[in-house]
Amino acid sequence: MNSLYTVAQLRAIEHAASATLPAGTLMQRAGLAAAHVALSLIAGLPKDRRSVLLLAGPGNNGGDALEAAANLAHTNAGVDVAIVYLAPTAPAYRPSPESSAALARARASAARFIDGLPEREPGLVVDGLFGIGLARPLDGAARALVEALNERHWQVLALDVPSGLDADTGTVVGPAGVAVNASRTLTFIGDKPGLHTLTGRDHAGQVQLEPLGIDAEAHVAATICLNNPALFAAYLQPRRHDSHKGTFGDVMIVGGAHGMAGAPVLAARCALYAGAGRVIVAAVEPGCAFDSVHPEIMFRLAEAQNLARTSNEETLVIGPGLGDSAQAMGLLADALSGDATIVLDADGLNLVAASVDLAARLSARAARGHATVLTPHPLEAARLLGVGTADIQQDRLASAQRLAARFQAVVVLKGSGTIIAAPGERTVVNANGNPGLATGGSGDTLAGLCGALLAQGWPARLAACGAVWLHGAAADRLVAQGSGPIGLTAGEIPPAVRAVLNEQVKLASQVQRKAGYAGVVN
Repeated sequence: MNSLYTVAQLRAIEHAASATLPAGTLMQRAGLAAAHVALSLIAGLPKDRRSVLLLAGPGNNGGDALEAAANLAHTNAGVDVAIVYLAPTAPAYRPSPESSAALARARASAARFIDGLPEREPGLVVDGLFGIGLARPLDGAARALVEALNERHWQVLALDVPSGLDADTGTVVGPAGVAVNASRTLTFIGDKPGLHTLTGRDHAGQVQLEPLGIDAEAHVAATICLNNPALFAAYLQPRRHDSHKGTFGDVMIVGGAHGMAGAPVLAARCALYAGAGRVIVAAVEPGCAFDSVHPEIMFRLAEAQNLARTSNEETLVIGPGLGDSAQAMGLLADALSGDATIVLDADGLNLVAASVDLAARLSARAARGHATVLTPHPLEAARLLGVGTADIQQDRLASAQRLAARFQAVVVLKGSGTIIAAPGERTVVNANGNPGLATGGSGDTLAGLCGALLAQGWPARLAACGAVWLHGAAADRLVAQGSGPIGLTAGEIPPAVRAVLNEQVKLASQVQRKAGYAGVVN
């Protein structure tokens, strides 16, 4: 399930596990695992580069690094091991017995203790300065060390979390704080949401989990997980030969005010490539009569009475290029009063944020049994909650959960490490995608993709999870093929979505066939 755990949950898991183990066992396991990963990362280097510099703080994260140093120094791999140890500065601070024992082991080994970063680049730097317990921004010697390390762009393995990063939120701890830029993070016991959202993705690099012999789920039920195709595999079904266009639903894109006709077209194209049976652009103002690239898309003028009469078998995507006119507000009001499944994006979200009446209509939909998916970026989310964008980004998971609870809807809080939240469900963090998606029209394609999955019968939460994952995977595919991330355009996304979606359907079918064969008894 790729579960993610908060710091409070991890503390509880660690406490329960430690009660059944000899003192220091978890730190010793962490140090051994870190040493093995460090050796694998320098294995291909020339002999004169086979060196590891470990940065160890005064707490248990530093103890993990010191254990790793002792293990590396006692191997026969010919590794030069150096340690920068930041001793406690507060007179009242006492390192744990486990950390003190690890320090004694490191001092008794062949590892060298040095005062600062060397002039020559080591093969690897291991960051064990501070872990998940950090509550204030790095300062003094620790801050200077991290800033100097980041300037050098050396290969860095962070232990548990990069020092200075909030493991819950993905923010850097404290105003004007700093955090280590790691190439890879070896995280212990359970994975953390902060490694996969906001700045956490930039600081953590590649994330590798080492459970230290603990089944975290046996101790605490995770309320957060990483997005992956296993979540929505049941809906990745091959198409039957006797299907027809009506089998795959209709998607209507409502938007396209003056000067913004391209937004609904992008959404419509992505809905088309994601398999919707029929795709219609209902324009706020007369504009495009047809899409010359995809004449399969139908065009008409949006009419309020038609939106109000929608059934629960119809899917509306409202907002791409909708504008903020009185007409747009009327269209949205009638649509929210209808029975269609709705994806609300862009200007549709801004109109709700500006209107008590529209907000009430949106909140009332769930009580009538109608699904709604909201796809805000951080500024739109801030408007909906009446706060600043910085407040949203300070805790993206909590912000998405607040929006979901307020409007009783599925919420897709876009950004690096998109968050998918739904009332009463596990919150999902999406870790794929790349900066190429930070381009005009990208959000429109995501809205159209989500609408297409809903039209094909996917439940709202799983449609949101599937759309976000497929959207990110499509961008990653384009970058792997040389298109971006710089200069990647929203118009390139729909064909890549189609390719990824068909690949995933094929893979899911193969897994299902194998599972079926395994259940056959001869």
